[in-house]
Amino acid sequence: MPVVHVRWLGSIDYDSAWEIQRHLVHHRREGRIPDTLLLLEHVPPVITLGRATRREHLLVSPEQLHAMGIQLIETDRGGDITYHGPGQLVGYPVIDLREHGRDVHLYLRRLEEALIEALRHFGIQAHRQEGLTGVWVGDEKVAAMGIKVSHWITMHGFALNVCPDLSHFALIVPCGIHDKKVTSLRHLIGREVTLQETIPLVVDSFARVFNLQPVEAPVPASPSLL
Repeated sequence: MPVVHVRWLGSIDYDSAWEIQRHLVHHRREGRIPDTLLLLEHVPPVITLGRATRREHLLVSPEQLHAMGIQLIETDRGGDITYHGPGQLVGYPVIDLREHGRDVHLYLRRLEEALIEALRHFGIQAHRQEGLTGVWVGDEKVAAMGIKVSHWITMHGFALNVCPDLSHFALIVPCGIHDKKVTSLRHLIGREVTLQETIPLVVDSFARVFNLQPVEAPVPASPSLL
């Protein structure tokens, strides 16, 4: 069975994680590394604008965000506006879709399935919403997705709301969807839950859905050493 390197980056700013992804994409394209799953939380919090973002979906000014300590970054992923911050488990798979079906839509459905499976361990019956991307419980989104695929190599990925400050989502129209709310794992199960409690469940589900053997990999001191 092929392996997937799993790297926990801890709390890291958005630009640094983006740089690491770019190095990994280059190395994966050259076949120098296996498929890789980066796991992290973004600190400081950040609002990112995908390629499909409509600016009116940002409900406050950049100056207000700055005063709140929230970054605003335009990115190259697909999708609309989204929020990342402490208490949110972010996963950035860098995998070669030539080995996983050469189908971007299938890839997104598999990401959703991995998170749906992980949430079952908490007794949560999550699901997809027809015509929408992400993972839902009822009409509330618990995980968002936005990806980029270049030469069949993936980057960006998913964000699972474990225990974030949900009030920050009121600063945007999350993913450009006006009539849906956002929820978290903590809210759904009614108790405190940590990223560390959630990580192994997400890793196991991701590996099972993509038929990979997870291997914990060290994090180099510099992206250039990846």
